[in-house]
Order: sequence, then C-alpha cells, then structure tokens
Amino acid sequence: RRVQTRISSSELSSARQSHSIIMPVHNAAHWLDECLQSILNQDFTGSMELSVFDDASTDNSRKMVEDWRERLETKGISLKISGHDSAQPNGVGFAKNQAIFQSCGEYLCFQDADDVMKPQRVRLQHEAALRHPHSLIGCRVERIPEGSTERYTRWINKLTQEQLSTQVLTSHGPTVIMPTWFCSRMSFDKIGQFDEGGKGVPEDLLFFYHSLRQGLGVRRVDQCLLVYRYHEKAATHSVSEDTIWKLRVAFLQVLTQWESFTIWNAGKQGRKLYRSLSPANQKKVKAFCDVDEKKIQKGFYTYEESKERPKPKIPVVHFKKASAPFIICVKLDLTGGVFEENLTSLQLEEGKDYYHFN
Repeated sequence: RRVQTRISSSELSSARQSHSIIMPVHNAAHWLDECLQSILNQDFTGSMELSVFDDASTDNSRKMVEDWRERLETKGISLKISGHDSAQPNGVGFAKNQAIFQSCGEYLCFQDADDVMKPQRVRLQHEAALRHPHSLIGCRVERIPEGSTERYTRWINKLTQEQLSTQVLTSHGPTVIMPTWFCSRMSFDKIGQFDEGGKGVPEDLLFFYHSLRQGLGVRRVDQCLLVYRYHEKAATHSVSEDTIWKLRVAFLQVLTQWESFTIWNAGKQGRKLYRSLSPANQKKVKAFCDVDEKKIQKGFYTYEESKERPKPKIPVVHFKKASAPFIICVKLDLTGGVFEENLTSLQLEEGKDYYHFN
C-alpha cells in the first residue's frame, strides 16, 4: 500500500525557496482542465512544481494531467505524477501524503483537483508565509455554484483574524479550510502526515487540531484566492456528523483551565454536549442558560447516566442571569442577528469568556 519516496536532504537544499503545489486526484477528469489552467496562470515568479498523486482513478485523470506536462514545463512549472491502480482508492489523506513525499518544495500549497486558483494565490500566500513562518495560511473563497452553502461561505470569509483561533470548535471544521492551505515544509514536518484512515475520516480536521496542539498559528490572506466548488461527490460528504462531534468534544482543551462554566443552550445541542463530557467536566457545569421561558420555568436539567449515580440537577437560567465562562451551543447566523445581539450585550471577550461549540 505504501508507495512513498522521500526526498533527500541534498535535493531539499537545492530546492530552497521552491514551491510544491500538492494535488491529490481521484476521478477528477471533469474539472482538471480548469484547475490546471489556473495553476498555469499563477503570477508568482519563483520556482514551482506540481506534485500529483492519482488515487486509483477509473477515468482518464492521470492521462489528462500528463497531457498538461509540456504546457506546465514551458511555463517553468515542473510536474511530478504517480499513483496506483488498485481496485479501491486509499483515501484523500493517503493521496496527499504521497504527493508530499514525492515533492521537494520548501513551501506546500494544497490544491483540490475540483477547485480553481486565482492568479495571485501562490504569490500572496507566499508573502503571508514569509511574515508568519510558523502559521497555516488560508484565504477567502468564492463558492460555486453561486448560492450553495451560503451560511458556511459567509463564515469562512467573515471570521476575524482572532476568530481563526477561537472558533475552531464549530461544526464547520477548520477555520481556514483545507483547499486554501499553504505552509512551509518545516511546519508540515513538525505536525506530521495526514491520517490515512480512508473514507469517513476527516483528515483535514485531524491535521488542523494537531497543528494547533503543536503551536502552529492560523492566518488568512483577506482576498479571494480560490474558487471553491460544491458538488455531491466531494470527499467531505463521507464524514459523519457523529465523527466530527466526537473530535470537537475531544479538543475542548479549555475545560481543563476552567473550574466551572455555563452551557449556553438548554435544548438538544446543549444537553448533548453535557452528556458527551467526561464525568469530571460534567461536574464543572454550573448552569444551562437560554431565552426559552418554557425551559427556564422547568428550573433544572436532570440526567440519569446510570442507576448507581444520583441524577444531577443543573439550574436552567436566563442568559442575563448566567455567568461566564460559556460554551455556546447556539448556531450562528440563524436568528436574524437576535442571538448575536444577546451575546454582544454581555460585553464578553471571545476566546476568554466564551467559545463557540455550534
């Protein structure tokens, strides 16, 4: 299964300041011409290579990429392409790792075969990486077809620089999305390779969380540098909500720093979070808060985990009577601004007094 070939230190030395565009491919023939043309159109004047790994495509994806070799090399972009013809693909994480192992650039620019780069992408992200050498660099995106995943797209593009680090627990996933990633090889080597669990494993979220644990920063070029395509065959659709939920709960590291906290939402999502916590963290929940008078009038939330343990009685209060810190289980951008106004009225600091878990 493993087909990797690592680049020697002498090759890496000679490739200093070069850039490797990392592109996993699986049955991408429908989009490849547009994607490869956008790579050809880059206005970056430094050294570039395109490293492609074909993960058992059954269409003519690999031949299509090969057909672009002369055009790419005429523009000064070298091409490395390999792959395998097994009966089943090994997954996106595997394909990304193989493309990285065969590449030699000092910087890695990740590109999905169904997306399109804007001409200035490599240049502007390279400039950002020079300013922030220990960060994962992203960018704003244009979502196509127009109108698809509108709330998600607004979230991607409107996060502040601070929120790139504080909103890492939302169900949306990484605050700088995988198709926009750009980083140094040094940073990638520090974090380690992508998870190769295959279908149903969110290799991008796992890598993102591990990068944060390793102390890597998160930055974004505040320009649209990628056309980000939505379609039903995208690998992200194979990942279950339950898998994402468990990873987010496991990454709730802030709870180790808090002696107690309030869960904002006494409804389904808030109660689910409570039940997902360890017994030690459940004991830290001092209250639920909400705006729903029916929930507040009940007075308490009770949960019987087992007959051996007594039911905890956790107060349910109005948000104005609750105290920080909060874990907020209310989805953003769904109440016409009402929830956001309520939160703002408390004059709290995100990343200190509250974190979103929605």
